Amino acid sequence: MEQDYLTRLSPLFAPLTTLPGVAGRRESLFKRLLGERAIDALLHFPSNINSYRLVQTINDAAVGETIIIQAEVMSHRPATRRGGPHRVSCYDGHTFFEVVFFHGNIPYFHKILPEKTKRTIIGRVDKNLSRWSITHPEKIYPATPDQIVPTKEVVYPLTTGVTNKCVHRAIDAALSRLINFPEWHDKTVAQELNLMGFSQAIRQLHHPQTMEDLQLTPAHERLIFDELFAHQLALHFSRLVNQAETPGQSMIGTGKLVRQLLAQLPYEPTESQKDVLRDIFEDMAKPNPMTRLIQGDVGSGKTLVALISMVRAIESGFQTAILAPTDILARQHAETIINLADTIGIKAVVLTGREKGKKRAQILDNLAQGKIDLLIGTHALLVEDVQFKNLGLAVIDEQHRFGVEQRLALAQKGNNPDILAMTATPIPRSLQLANFGDMDVSIIREKPAGRQPVTTKVLPLNRLNDVIDGVQRALQDQAKVFWVCPLVEESEKINVSAAVDRYQQLQEIFGHRIGLVHGKMKAADKDAVMEQFVNGDVDILIATTVIEVGVNVPAATIMIIEHAERFGLAQLHQLRGRIGRGERAATCVLLYGHEMSQVGKERLATMRQTNDGFEIAEADLRLRGGGDILGTRQSGLPGFRLADFVSYPDKMSSLLALANTEAKKVLKTDSALRGDRGFAIRLLLEVFAMDNAIKYTRS
Repeated sequence: MEQDYLTRLSPLFAPLTTLPGVAGRRESLFKRLLGERAIDALLHFPSNINSYRLVQTINDAAVGETIIIQAEVMSHRPATRRGGPHRVSCYDGHTFFEVVFFHGNIPYFHKILPEKTKRTIIGRVDKNLSRWSITHPEKIYPATPDQIVPTKEVVYPLTTGVTNKCVHRAIDAALSRLINFPEWHDKTVAQELNLMGFSQAIRQLHHPQTMEDLQLTPAHERLIFDELFAHQLALHFSRLVNQAETPGQSMIGTGKLVRQLLAQLPYEPTESQKDVLRDIFEDMAKPNPMTRLIQGDVGSGKTLVALISMVRAIESGFQTAILAPTDILARQHAETIINLADTIGIKAVVLTGREKGKKRAQILDNLAQGKIDLLIGTHALLVEDVQFKNLGLAVIDEQHRFGVEQRLALAQKGNNPDILAMTATPIPRSLQLANFGDMDVSIIREKPAGRQPVTTKVLPLNRLNDVIDGVQRALQDQAKVFWVCPLVEESEKINVSAAVDRYQQLQEIFGHRIGLVHGKMKAADKDAVMEQFVNGDVDILIATTVIEVGVNVPAATIMIIEHAERFGLAQLHQLRGRIGRGERAATCVLLYGHEMSQVGKERLATMRQTNDGFEIAEADLRLRGGGDILGTRQSGLPGFRLADFVSYPDKMSSLLALANTEAKKVLKTDSALRGDRGFAIRLLLEVFAMDNAIKYTRS
């Protein structure tokens, strides 16, 4: 039975590019929107239904209404100037109207609307004086006498460059590959919840009949419970390495290197840091592996706690690693750690995607031989050829940027090493189980002595000149300034300033004292600018959100964020955390545009009222809609694709608790996932791309 299922399911788990229209120049857009596999497309559900009214004459339409109309194409009138309108005269048997295009291809207009032919046109009606028009119709196709025109269209979430028609085509093809899956839920639970079949729910959600079908339906609840169950299984399987039957190593240490490290520091750890270190040292001394999460607000000293913990492991005879989400943060860690490590005889090395050829080969060889005590890197540490001789402790910095899969991959690098994760994105209590149910949690609540609270000001963008004047005054006092813009290139849809444009404007005022960093720059160029900002002549850094996480410039006392209303609260808090890291008072200026939603206003008000990351996290959860919890695509926690803790908190919490209970039962009764249900659960984990957790099943 298993082999038969696997054979029949293989087209569904095939790459997304096997679906029609996906491969080619738009492949990356489709993958960003839908995922990597054909089955991922089936988890991309409609968000709206467009309804159209069929009219005999445009006179029967209302301005602003989207209609379906049949008309004869009479003549074309090309634009008389660049960027002007191309007008096509049409006649519906009663009234003349125009179809209007801008910025188009004239031969294409003639191709889709040939003169003296009849066409069915779907579009939004407008009227200027007595002239009716439809600008950029949604659809145009040949009209036939017996034509049946659909009066509604299911609409999917899209991205620039991918049309609804293209998404429909890909998803329809994926649906044709869908077969009925075996049931992976306990029969009693499935009956109590009255769960429909997985495949039935998929098909139903892709064919909504009314707007109510887009809300929380039984089909949605079925798939949400599947997602939560898969997630909880993955979390618990990853923690199998913590069970007594799966021993790790006890790391007690001598205390000698830790004392030497502390003697190098100009300050003593805070009481909160000491409390967290006690938790960590107790875990490290146990024979079973640690999986602990450190929550600490920006600037609370998490990195120092991690370094002390790594030194403890090293003096116990083990290697350590720290995994950062960006190259900039990894190299910043390297600057801080390598010099300190060297003074106490610890060999620390950095490894990112930039280390290539002979240099990389030498690092890997030294690592495998145990000649490197502490490895600092990015995702490059997770590739197969990075092998440790005796990895005892792995630290994951900015844990909210990594998922369960990355933790599992890192755990395979040693003999069940201790895992210490850190996040500066405080986690609302309602999401701790969902995202970190497999980890013990320690919280650093106080900041190091001498840190000044950041004053936050909210100003309209039309006061930009006042802000520039303020920056000029601050530079006279040797201040360093972060200036954040939301995009690298100008967007036609969202009128926001681009970093490159602002850089060019401010360069005329500040000259060589200004630098630019954005995600499209080469890594070496970014490093050079950052070095000048930290230690050189650059005093103003124009940047995108590449500086959001972990960048540490103690001299920076001013943060200016343009169009702050377009950022999530978690991201704004992360950005503000880049300043106020020294002993001087710091100021964050949030500039907003003239169009701001009520949610945007509440976000900025929250930022002005508090510096407490835990308050901000709860407010962010309350304000964000959909499943994008805390801005998963900007800076928040790893989100769920289907579960929506914002709109339906009670229902989601109830399903999550049940999923957690059921996952624990599976581990207790069949942790090897044998038999028919075990096979079904393996399929579930593969559906939601959690199949790496299967490596932790007990065989």
